[in-house]
Amino acid sequence: MTIVKICGLTNLEDALVAAEAGADLLGFILYPKSPRYVALAVIAEIVAEVRARFTAPPRCVGVFVNESTAQVLATLEQTGLDLAQLHGDESTAEVAALAGRGFKAVRPASLEAAVATADAFAQFGGTAGPRLLIDAYMPHAYGGAGQLADWSMAAAVAQRVDRLLLAGGLTPENVAEAVRLVRPWGVDVASGVEQAPGRKDHAKVQAFIAAAKGAHVTTRRRSAR
Repeated sequence: MTIVKICGLTNLEDALVAAEAGADLLGFILYPKSPRYVALAVIAEIVAEVRARFTAPPRCVGVFVNESTAQVLATLEQTGLDLAQLHGDESTAEVAALAGRGFKAVRPASLEAAVATADAFAQFGGTAGPRLLIDAYMPHAYGGAGQLADWSMAAAVAQRVDRLLLAGGLTPENVAEAVRLVRPWGVDVASGVEQAPGRKDHAKVQAFIAAAKGAHVTTRRRSAR
């Protein structure tokens, strides 16, 4: 089934709802200018609590913008995050330096750019998580801002990248069609399941995951505490 990442989480309640509904990846924004930014101490508390409550917890991803490799690694250690999503202007060398614990988010403006960036960055994505994330083209922003990605472009990249995350303007209403057309390894959503920036609409989270996976949501089994 399609991997689902619920991103832009800022509080424990939303993270638990996403995990309960079957999310495979939980995303936390570490870019201070984002309305979904969350402090390191809060992330650490959420990550620890999710892991304590579920027998097979989702993997947790930090979203970074133009941080040094040393800072990214220090943050992963401090918070307990599993993976780093590099959403800025990072180079292939910076992704490679994370030794499989990081992957690049790209916002290509054309098919040619999409293919070139996929070929450049996907090889450094490691073996346990996404190799690459493709988002909507936004020349002056470090994210798609809820804009719909170019699915035909993304489909071409999905044929070259075996673990591609599709982001950009996904909602419970359109994610099944996106999966059908693009055939990504996984999908990533933030604003499409919110009631306000940084606050999730729990019904939308559940509906999104059910639609993306194409089957009834199976509740995760909680472990004894």
